[in-house]
Amino acid sequence: MHIFKNTNFDFLKWRWHAIILSWVIILAGVAAIWTKGIPMGVEFAGGTVIIPQFEQAVSVEQVRTALDRTFRGGDIVVQQYGDPAQNQVMVRVPQVGAEQGGSLSATQTQIESALKQAGLPGFKVVGSEIVGPVVGQELRSKGFWATVLSLIGLLLYIAFRFQFSFGVGAVVATIHDLLITLAFLAFFRYDMSLNVIAAILTITGFSTNDTIVIFDRIRENLRSHRRDALDHVINLSINQTLGRTIITSGTALLTALALFFFGGEVLHGFAFTMVVGIITGTYSSVFIAAAIISFWRGSTARAAAHAPSTVAAPSPQQPPSRSKQNKKRAS
Repeated sequence: MHIFKNTNFDFLKWRWHAIILSWVIILAGVAAIWTKGIPMGVEFAGGTVIIPQFEQAVSVEQVRTALDRTFRGGDIVVQQYGDPAQNQVMVRVPQVGAEQGGSLSATQTQIESALKQAGLPGFKVVGSEIVGPVVGQELRSKGFWATVLSLIGLLLYIAFRFQFSFGVGAVVATIHDLLITLAFLAFFRYDMSLNVIAAILTITGFSTNDTIVIFDRIRENLRSHRRDALDHVINLSINQTLGRTIITSGTALLTALALFFFGGEVLHGFAFTMVVGIITGTYSSVFIAAAIISFWRGSTARAAAHAPSTVAAPSPQQPPSRSKQNKKRAS
């Protein structure tokens, strides 16, 4: 299936614009993380989360007031959960009991008692999650090392499969995707949870796959266009794979958007991360990874494309003319 035919876009012409735009977003994200931080999900920060479903509609303020009487000074998070018609509220308390025995659920019991004593409509707990601080620390460590080791593996594989400059381009593009994604998570205040980590690792593989497709075409064209400048070969390769890139990324993006709008509250963080990652992964494969190769290897001609390719062969010697023969006889 061909969407575009014989395209000739000069993508590298806009590489500096793309790099500047990326730096603006990354620096803004660093500022947001520095000032506000990234909210940590219960898996990493530890705490207790329950989802009560009330018989009648209640406001978030009513629930928060009821809990403040028990958890004085606590950093309690109360927010609407799911479809408002279901009267569900998510309550998160960053406290847990001891990580053993029956005391593990002590905080959940306190939350339920506080809601009953406040005289709120009858409710039932439809979901709960309890994570201790030790488990949260272990999950943070494993999530960090999973991301780092995946980047190292990408660098080694692409450096072996292609060239070291290709591996550097792929890793820089992947780090770019991670930083952009973290920036948007900080902008929109999504919790860093296991679902988000799973989405980050997924978009890492997705972006790398798209980058490798472009790199493979660049490698083929470097062999068949030996006399062309490197920038021309890179632009040619991106144009040749443009249709495939749009089809693949567009299909994945539609799926992620469907999860975001119809997947429910539980999948919001995962779907949002996927949407941002697919967009920035496609963007980085076209503009960032290719630009790194151009910077690393230089944009000069790989051969003297503008110089004469061959030296004119000497013409075969012609027999002397008759006038020259007559002069020789006269002498």
